[in-house]
Amino acid sequence: MYKAVVFDFDGLIFDTESVHTTIYKEMFELHNVEFPFQSWIQHIGTKSNVSIYDLLEKEIEQIDREQLKKMNKEKLETRLNSLEVRPGVEDFLKEAQAMNLKIGLASSSDYKWVSSHLDRLGLLHYFECIMTSDDVAEVKPHPELYLLAAKKLGVEPEFCIAFEDSANGSLAAKRAGLTCVIVPNDTTKHLTFPEVDYRLSSMTDCELVELVGRLADRKSNLIE
Repeated sequence: MYKAVVFDFDGLIFDTESVHTTIYKEMFELHNVEFPFQSWIQHIGTKSNVSIYDLLEKEIEQIDREQLKKMNKEKLETRLNSLEVRPGVEDFLKEAQAMNLKIGLASSSDYKWVSSHLDRLGLLHYFECIMTSDDVAEVKPHPELYLLAAKKLGVEPEFCIAFEDSANGSLAAKRAGLTCVIVPNDTTKHLTFPEVDYRLSSMTDCELVELVGRLADRKSNLIE
């Protein structure tokens, strides 16, 4: 029944989101200000007009933005260099290949960011298409990224499974007509998700073939 899988990147394959969030929390603590965690995480998975520096400046009169950006960039580079792929991700990719499923990626980040990290992590070769913010007018939660990924793979959305970690990403996948499996990370597990088809705490919870079977059975029962 399913012919393709489409992965998100940030937070799903490589948990950059939790790293970013921790760095921003540290920045607020440096200024003795409480980090607005619950409101900030609502922006994960999309492009937001809300600046973390604007939020900090609402709490204190003046900040040295350039100095803070430099500090945060250095922290990010250091921590991402030691960050590993989330558990079970490569196993799912290998299984997808073995099952002759087409493999795509749909990310609200830009291509340079996504491809450079995938290349460094040794995962780039798994993906038949990589759709990013460079390819669309609107990113998630708009469905355009997923619709384009399905089209590039030559598979109708109803025969694709999306793997997501964020509420915005899950909403995009469902709006595009894909079956959506969420695998939240340490940050996004605190989000309220839209209606999705399955939830895993980790891709190590089960093998991909088992998961696809469960989803196919559920879909068949709904059709009947």
